[in-house]
Amino acid sequence: MPIPLDSSLFDSIAGLPLHPLVVHFAVVLLPLGALGLVVLVLVPKWADRYGWLTVGAIAVGTGAAFVAKESGEALAAKVGEPQTHASWGDRLPWLAVALLVLALAWFFLRRPSNGGPADRSPAAPVVGVLAAIMAVIVTAVTVLVGHSGAQAAWGDVTAQTDQPSSDAAPSTSATPQPSTTTTSSKATPSSKSNSYTLADVAKHGTASSCWTAIDGNVYDVTDWITRHPGGQRPILGLCGKDGSSAFDNQHGGQSRPAAELKQFLIGTLA
Repeated sequence: MPIPLDSSLFDSIAGLPLHPLVVHFAVVLLPLGALGLVVLVLVPKWADRYGWLTVGAIAVGTGAAFVAKESGEALAAKVGEPQTHASWGDRLPWLAVALLVLALAWFFLRRPSNGGPADRSPAAPVVGVLAAIMAVIVTAVTVLVGHSGAQAAWGDVTAQTDQPSSDAAPSTSATPQPSTTTTSSKATPSSKSNSYTLADVAKHGTASSCWTAIDGNVYDVTDWITRHPGGQRPILGLCGKDGSSAFDNQHGGQSRPAAELKQFLIGTLA
């Protein structure tokens, strides 16, 4: 069982979240070290010159991957957990450890015991192939971690930027009504005057039209289902019901989730 670490150690540095600062070490050094190892396995004569540099990059990248994992969990406690990113991020440190062990084993096995090439261990080529395969796996997983992290951090921002400008225009109708289709209209100031009952909310309990009541207000969060950093399931669990308890348990006291929720306000709960 993994030993729980004090999340405060990985929370922030100089007032900034530690995770986005340290994650760059992992996503840069691990692929560089891994691809460098593949080159050394293919061209063994370069190993004596560049071997320790390659192993060092993998070692530092492995350490950074563990710190990124712990700091990511600390950050998720504040802003919510992006499930895909967290899943890949949990795997990467242990794959990096396996790569580091194989790299060290190959590096030492290929060195002649008595100074001559003939004295090299016959296991060195096999370990080298295994190390190269693991290097490719680590590189691929690192890309998946980085890509899913970028989607979690910036996906909603780019989605809002790509929306037609008409979405941001004030409604021309006398009484703006929330959308009941897959594309929900954004809340306008006048929509706050609308009042709905829980029975009204219950009529919109699907992914195509998802309303929820939170702390006395009603929100149409249909558009947020596919953009939620923590995955679709938590939002789908709010559809058609009073989600106050679930939202407060996950995000109580956090300013960013509360600010994001406001854009989906369509009225008050009667």
